[in-house]
Amino acid sequence: MEKKSHKVIIYGDSLILEGVRASLETCADIKIILLNPPGISLAQEIIAQSPVALIFDSSAGQPDFLSSLLQQPDLLLIGIDPGTHKALVWSGRQTAAIEATDLLSVIRSKGSSTHRKETK
Repeated sequence: MEKKSHKVIIYGDSLILEGVRASLETCADIKIILLNPPGISLAQEIIAQSPVALIFDSSAGQPDFLSSLLQQPDLLLIGIDPGTHKALVWSGRQTAAIEATDLLSVIRSKGSSTHRKETK
């Protein structure tokens, strides 16, 4: 059995995020952490979890704490826009996110590069 090595935080409770959660939970190497607003010191709580990615519904607006998370080099910030089926990865790169496998490839590639850094 493969260990769940990629922590992913899903922030919010929209229908689009519920679909993303359901899709990602089927993957043995992905551990989902749900975080629903509101909360005190959400940025600190997210950083303490050490996830590889934070996924949120970008049509609901940009979370207030997002700018403080941009300083975390090993954290992918992924805004999902249900209207356009796009995922904006906060590295400035945009990619189609029609299926959960599209998100998985981004998450796994980031998690693998982070893991390689830690094992050197």
